[in-house]
Amino acid sequence: MSLAVFAKLAALHPPREIPMPSRDEIFEKVRETLVDALGVDDDEVTPTATLIGDLGAESIDFLDIVFRLEKNFDIKIPRGELFPENIASADSGFVAGGKITDAGLAELRTRMPHANIDKFAADPRVERMSDLFTVDMICKFLAAKLGA
Repeated sequence: MSLAVFAKLAALHPPREIPMPSRDEIFEKVRETLVDALGVDDDEVTPTATLIGDLGAESIDFLDIVFRLEKNFDIKIPRGELFPENIASADSGFVAGGKITDAGLAELRTRMPHANIDKFAADPRVERMSDLFTVDMICKFLAAKLGA
């Protein structure tokens, strides 16, 4: 096909623009996803709710949540992109005295720009790391991924 013919066809069939969802639309879809994945009531899924502490998610649920988000938003989420792995493990080099080190916090900021690392940094105990995984964190991640 010549370039001229291709140009004419392209003019006749311009690409359709897919509207980006609003932040409210993203939140509603995330809420539906978490209600389905975790069996919680929709009023429990608030922006500040933590997945583990407030919504009762377990580590196995994170895989299901990622799968459902991929399906519901028609995107691919590479392993470890939404929920980074191995940062808090003893052999990561990012933990000392039961706390995430400054290097670990820097790594979290790099790998989780959608999370509130500053709030966590005020008390970076390893056992508090699950507090980073909030509904709002997922919404911010998706907004960035979708360009919303």
